[in-house]
Amino acid sequence: MSEPVLYSERGSSWWPVLWGPAFALLGFGVEALTPGPLNAWMWGLFGGLFAVAAAVWVHGRRRLVSVRLTPAELVLGREEIEVSRIAAVTDVGAPVGARVLGGSWTVPKGTGEVPLRIDDDKVVLAWAKDPSALTAALTGLVEK
Repeated sequence: MSEPVLYSERGSSWWPVLWGPAFALLGFGVEALTPGPLNAWMWGLFGGLFAVAAAVWVHGRRRLVSVRLTPAELVLGREEIEVSRIAAVTDVGAPVGARVLGGSWTVPKGTGEVPLRIDDDKVVLAWAKDPSALTAALTGLVEK
């Protein structure tokens, strides 16, 4: 039985995979309007290669930069922390050198930090694109 998801962020959507084929189609269109031979196979090859590269990038972002909060656990990228281990969410300062959850040295680009005090009185940094929404969801769980 799965628990309800209280907060969730995907690392990326799948639409960037369409960039490569769209630019290849645009290039083919420009080439079709100019004099000279058409290289449809080349544009198809480049569109496919760019789509594959974008798919790898999107898959990585969805795996490493996603956030999911359930009543039992907070999952940030590759790391899971039990909600029962979180002692405080509000009035927690972010000291220099605090460990970032998720397996990275810094919070991912485009996200804001959410300092958390865990049960061994250490401060760790969670992160989200909408840090105030994650803070509100965590506060509702931790401070009940």
